[in-house]
Amino acid sequence: MENNAVYWLNFIKMASNDSRLNVWHMALILALVQLAYSQDERNIIRVSRSRLMSLSHINTFPTYHKYFKQIQDLGYIKYIPNYHPGYRSTVEFLLP
Repeated sequence: MENNAVYWLNFIKMASNDSRLNVWHMALILALVQLAYSQDERNIIRVSRSRLMSLSHINTFPTYHKYFKQIQDLGYIKYIPNYHPGYRSTVEFLLP
């Protein structure tokens, strides 16, 4: 089994070759990968909107929601919201 760094580098390379993605998509994908790597996970990670916005340097809610929704629609992730204040929402990576 390859180590996490190689796994995530390959994931980033794959995403960067997708002509449907722009800089805002990539900023969010890189933020998600950074969280996954720091959580030592490959499939499901815990996220918060504020953390993703901070890591991706996206400053407005409409921009964040637009591109976050698009990377879901493109099949990169599945977002599982959690409305309980004590628990974070999760993101499942869908691509190998």
